Amino acid sequence: MGKSTTQKFGENMKMKMSKPKDVDSYIANSGREARPKLKEIRKIIKSTIPKVEEGISWGVPFYKYHGVLLGFAAYKNHVSFGFCVVLQSEDRKMLKKKGYITGKKTIQIKFDQKVPTTAIKQILKAKAKMNEAKRAIK
Repeated sequence: MGKSTTQKFGENMKMKMSKPKDVDSYIANSGREARPKLKEIRKIIKSTIPKVEEGISWGVPFYKYHGVLLGFAAYKNHVSFGFCVVLQSEDRKMLKKKGYITGKKTIQIKFDQKVPTTAIKQILKAKAKMNEAKRAIK
């Protein structure tokens, strides 16, 4: 069976740092070009889902809200933003049309690209609702 997105984040991380103790240290020890994108993504996550739990899992910033939500990582030429759910095909098509590279669960944001704030907020809200619904069923 394949590895999860979060495991891939940790193993493929292209950073020169020891295991970070928190998200602040992860961002501070990331490459200079990556820091503004990481800070912006973090702000989007926390403002969209105010009760999100923030931490480090698999060596990268990771977020939970009634279950696993997402993580992000800095690489040499981009920041990768990974959800723990497959992105809807229409979201992937829209992001690709705007020049972003997407995977089944990920969005790559190159350092010269704007963070797709609206798309990220929409996906976050939808995933948070899914997690809330799953929790209500239990």
